[in-house]
Amino acid sequence: MSDSHYIGRFAPSPSGELHFGSLIAALGSYLQARARRGIWRVRIEDIDPPREVPGAADTILRQLEHYGLHWDGGILWQSQRHDAYREALAWLHQQDLSYYCTCTRARIQSLGGIYDGHCRELRHGPEQAAVRFKQRHPVMQFTDQLRGEIQADPQLAREDFIIHRRDGLFAYNLAVVVDDHFQGVTEIVRGADLIEPTVRQIALYQQFGWQAPDYIHLPLALNEQGAKLSKQNHAPALPQGDPRPVIVAALRFLGQRDDIPWQEMRVDQILAFAVENWSLTAVPESAILNPPFSNAPC
Repeated sequence: MSDSHYIGRFAPSPSGELHFGSLIAALGSYLQARARRGIWRVRIEDIDPPREVPGAADTILRQLEHYGLHWDGGILWQSQRHDAYREALAWLHQQDLSYYCTCTRARIQSLGGIYDGHCRELRHGPEQAAVRFKQRHPVMQFTDQLRGEIQADPQLAREDFIIHRRDGLFAYNLAVVVDDHFQGVTEIVRGADLIEPTVRQIALYQQFGWQAPDYIHLPLALNEQGAKLSKQNHAPALPQGDPRPVIVAALRFLGQRDDIPWQEMRVDQILAFAVENWSLTAVPESAILNPPFSNAPC
């Protein structure tokens, strides 16, 4: 029996192959959804073509299947959702909740990186302009289901942030809110590097009049230099061979039970054990320095 009231998701961008840090986010969201007998969806966030790697999206889907992380229903591709984003932008404009901004990146950097609302009342047209969300009711804190109450940086929370870029691309904060609402997502499990924009996304939910999901931000996997594993840092792609030792290493990273004869088990059996024994309270809050493959059980 599935609990249709719970819907989780994993939403990678196709800027490269999945790495161990990506697996932590995917596995954590998968286990939380399956433990709640809910639905687990996959969305490809392909709205930034300059950053995308040809073929990466198909590779990501193959990697998820190789690691036994099978999703429910079809894939949602953000590149096919432009009409929905335009509709959301139009509604915000009609409600006087957005405005055009012609400020350059250099000007904003000269202010210390926080936008000062310079164009808010200037009534610029759309030519060579970004669209900013007008923060009328900034969200200053939110509850993380793992970390408890999280206080936002007041300057960032109050900033009128970009929802449509000057180059015509839709901004992440707008697209992620529109799509999570469209897919009925009730809880978002993702990496701690996305804590900061959460209050902006909740502010958008509130202005649209939508129920915001719950949030869980998992600890980040770090490399030996203490930086998070990421595609930008050239983190190695997930191995194409036996996925089982890497899955067990990921379970250990998440503070879960790994005292199983995994060498004698199939991937689906390991994941079924992990779902049955999933404990959110056992997940550590802080980032852990963990070279994932050298520490994998053997």
